[in-house]
Amino acid sequence: MLVPGKAKWIAALVAVVWLALVGVVRLVLVVVRYPVVTLVPASAAWCWWRFGLSPLVLALLSLVAALAIWAGLHRASFLRHVWFRLVTEWRRATVYVPKWRSVMRLSDLAKRDRGREYRPKLRRVRSEGWRDRVRVRMIPAQSPEAWELRRDNLAHSFGARSCRVRVLRPRLLELDFVHADPLVRPVPVPALDGSADVDFKRVVVGRTETGKPWRLRLLGSQLLVVGVPGAGKGSVLWSIVWQLAPAVRAGLVRLVGIDPKGGMELGQCPDAFDRLVFGNGADAVELLEEIAAEVKERASRYRGIRRLWARDTGEPLTVLVVDELADVIAYQPDKQLRERAVRAVQTIASQGRAPGYVLVGLVQDPRKEVVSFRHLFSTRVALRLDEPQQVDMVLGDGVRQRGAAAHEISENTPGVAWVKQDGQREPDRARAFHVTDADLATLRDYFRPAEVRPFPNNPDGAEGVAA
Repeated sequence: MLVPGKAKWIAALVAVVWLALVGVVRLVLVVVRYPVVTLVPASAAWCWWRFGLSPLVLALLSLVAALAIWAGLHRASFLRHVWFRLVTEWRRATVYVPKWRSVMRLSDLAKRDRGREYRPKLRRVRSEGWRDRVRVRMIPAQSPEAWELRRDNLAHSFGARSCRVRVLRPRLLELDFVHADPLVRPVPVPALDGSADVDFKRVVVGRTETGKPWRLRLLGSQLLVVGVPGAGKGSVLWSIVWQLAPAVRAGLVRLVGIDPKGGMELGQCPDAFDRLVFGNGADAVELLEEIAAEVKERASRYRGIRRLWARDTGEPLTVLVVDELADVIAYQPDKQLRERAVRAVQTIASQGRAPGYVLVGLVQDPRKEVVSFRHLFSTRVALRLDEPQQVDMVLGDGVRQRGAAAHEISENTPGVAWVKQDGQREPDRARAFHVTDADLATLRDYFRPAEVRPFPNNPDGAEGVAA
């Protein structure tokens, strides 16, 4: 049995040890979360104490000079490894940590049960200049939809232009607080490459807001591009043609086009197309029916041989471009022609994926009365739209709540779009290449008819399955 005096001393010692342990843990967390703010002053103080003031000033001047040279030689790496780290620590300490508790309570994201408060935990913060990525651990029984409904509240509370919600894994979210638009400047087209080695599953047509290439899947997909006039549908269209140009000239890809506007768009480079129809009359419908018949015929030949088109088939990948798709399937005054066009387009969209037929449809109005089979397009691109409801019409229900605000795209940024693929929960924001009239002139010169060749034979000289 312990003496009362000794018991008090032991209790006090345990308390001191516990407080010291808590203090060490908190100190380590502070150093981990704010390494620059804590380690640099600590190192400077140690140098001052150990070597004096003059060596410290010399070391600081040398550090500043080295950072200046680094920023001048390679600005991107300097921003990533130095500047953005400073901004991250500053914004975490001055914006998110001081406001986190009150914002969670006022936005009703924190809950109380039996006298205990359950509050989402602020985890990692990463600043990238144009956005802050804030990682959050949700409280039990909370869903991502609760955060999606409060995007605007969170954005205004933390001084951001907008907020997007992304699910990383169960109970772990990442909030993107956007401060600027990284896609405000046009993206120039790359130089035309003579190599026909194009990856049809990853065709680069622009740049995403994270700085990565914007890649569109053509092989095994159907593409729907929606946007109001002036939104940049032509940028997406000609970016695709530009990147496919070497494969088209080599005979690996066949472009077929329908332009109901009389050639105002596709007529800028007619030599790129194997077949091209201007207007939405009988000629356009007959071309659609011809392509639909080719889809069925090629699929019947592939039966039991292959499940997806490949280069070794000996047949080109066929890309059908229909500019202003609604003029052909909805606005056509002749009812019989309209019904025939709808049946042909539905056949191509639903059955063309496997045998190597890609439909690229461009339209202004995404309503179901205009395009009743939007679900057949596995890749959908939403450029600038008029109404918030149109975002869900194009990209799917609930996508607008996760941040895909296509109706808020500026008129001064044509080609900026939100992209959604089947099986992908989070949409991507990107901007297509800016194809100028001078670029189209270069493209016309590139497609000299004498240089267009048939599909090359297999390397071993054997014919493909379509031969």
